[in-house]
Amino acid sequence: MPLDRTSPHLPRPAVIDSYGDGGFRLGDLSHRGAIVCLTDGVWAADLASPDHIGDEVIALVTGSTPPVEHLLIGTGTLPWPVPEPLRARLREHGIVVESMTTGPAVRTWNMLLVERRRVGAILLPIA
Repeated sequence: MPLDRTSPHLPRPAVIDSYGDGGFRLGDLSHRGAIVCLTDGVWAADLASPDHIGDEVIALVTGSTPPVEHLLIGTGTLPWPVPEPLRARLREHGIVVESMTTGPAVRTWNMLLVERRRVGAILLPIA
């Protein structure tokens, strides 16, 4: 199933209460697998590694309302340098991107969300 704004999703941003065992818990909801958290909702994403971030995910991020200014990429347990073409593509939309392992990305997402910042996160699960 393609990933876009009409895909089933949680229609609001949400603090992530916990992560691990291959998924995430957001309030009374849980999801196994990767998620894309944005200013206007949370979507499930079929991503096995950050190298699989493609056009559908980028379109979701750049189409967020209000627009995302800072994008976190939670890379699982291994660091991953953001490739320059991806960084440049996001920069064209005024988005600063930063990658880190998933634990720090979740904590940063939660903190910036509570501060009402225009943040987004692509989060890969940790087994």
